[in-house]
Amino acid sequence: MSDQISILGIKAFGYHGVLPHEAVEGQEFIVDLLITLDLQAASRSDDLADTVNYAELAQIVHENIVGERVQLIERLAGRIADEIKGAYQQITAVSVTVHKPHAPVTLDFNDISVTISR
Repeated sequence: MSDQISILGIKAFGYHGVLPHEAVEGQEFIVDLLITLDLQAASRSDDLADTVNYAELAQIVHENIVGERVQLIERLAGRIADEIKGAYQQITAVSVTVHKPHAPVTLDFNDISVTISR
């Protein structure tokens, strides 16, 4: 089944990064989710029990951004993907993109992001 739910632009402040000042000063992180699951029952029933609660997905993301510090956004994305996939049996695939728009890079750039799929 190729039905999908996407939640884009979940923002929170975290302290992730390799450099020491990132652990002290922190920065904003932005996460996009793309969830694949069968939404056939929900499209017919109009019942929340037949899908996944978007607020719960966003909360998992938020808790991971503000929670335990990691050095790599690859780890943060993987942790979020694994937690979501483990929490909802009906999800067949999850893609998590972590954006680090204020990464400590000395050149001009629009965004740095990592996408993990499970």
